[in-house]
Amino acid sequence: MTTKAGPDAPVLGIRALNRATLARQLLLGRAEMSAEAAVAHLVGLQAQNVKPPYHALAARLDGFTPRDLSEAMAGRRVARLVTLRSTIHTHTADDCLTLRPLVQAARDRELHAFRKGLAGVDLDRLAVLARELVEEEPRTMGQLREALLTEWPHADPRSLAVAARCRLPLVQVTPRGLWERSGQVRLTTAEHWLARPARPAPAPDGTVLRYLGAFGPASVKDMQTWAGLTRLREVFERLRPRLVTFRAPDGTELFDLPDAPRPDPDTPAPPRFLPEFDNLLLSHADRARVVPPAHKGRTWTGNQAHRVLLVDGFAAGLWKTEDDTLVVEPFGRLTKEDRARIAAEGERMLAVLHPEAAYGVRFGTVRG
Repeated sequence: MTTKAGPDAPVLGIRALNRATLARQLLLGRAEMSAEAAVAHLVGLQAQNVKPPYHALAARLDGFTPRDLSEAMAGRRVARLVTLRSTIHTHTADDCLTLRPLVQAARDRELHAFRKGLAGVDLDRLAVLARELVEEEPRTMGQLREALLTEWPHADPRSLAVAARCRLPLVQVTPRGLWERSGQVRLTTAEHWLARPARPAPAPDGTVLRYLGAFGPASVKDMQTWAGLTRLREVFERLRPRLVTFRAPDGTELFDLPDAPRPDPDTPAPPRFLPEFDNLLLSHADRARVVPPAHKGRTWTGNQAHRVLLVDGFAAGLWKTEDDTLVVEPFGRLTKEDRARIAAEGERMLAVLHPEAAYGVRFGTVRG
């Protein structure tokens, strides 16, 4: 249920919400911080594919190079595993061991959809066996599935593998995830890979505060969308004395940290190239603060997210690379000044990610 704010709460317009969120997301001005610190501040980077975390940090950090994140991953200071919204994220080692227990209830609910394929399977025993297998040596999902089938030959193979992923915090070991390296997805437990003991599920209060610091101002429903959790209203109510409240244009109550940045709505927002599945576009129930209603649905095709161009802080087109060319596909007509700024930002991004290559920038036709 969406809660309406009281009549005395100040209203934050769409541009005010946009600028506040961009500031938290390090997208109004690139930040001078390490890749590891940025991953922590952003509470993880969505990472279904290998490259998006690198593109995300290139858009946000001053002086970033792909080596920075690769070295943190190879050094096991960050890792890839399933957490928020049942999707793969790149997290710091600390967050691997705390956020995953926090969302474990959602992973347990996910298993309900596979209950027919798991008939007769002792899930506690499956978790023990799967842990022994992947800690003996990292395994692919296929290898894990085949090993578990020897214990439960009549179970659905895919359901067995999903059960292992849901019951255990399985990390994708390197070289998977390293920049311009290849490797199959091989899995072991977070505790084994990071050489740290498991932790109990933390109270959600601290994560709510971190979410607001990276994505606020936000509603309860926004936070639930980001985390893939439910019933967080009581947590926000418990934290209410420590927070400030606003109203969205539709009256929805928004919570925020008292001292968090809320820039003037007219603060300039430079163009930014975001990767597919960037968390900026996935972490609110109402995405109008970044995606104008006229462009709703244009950043996705089926289950595939597109790479998104921000102009003046809002989704204004898509982008892709073709051979040695960055192709920009705007949603509408761009001014000469916008095209120049977009081209300069695109050239900067490509120089960061592919310093040895020579790329050009081409503007495609306006997407209908």
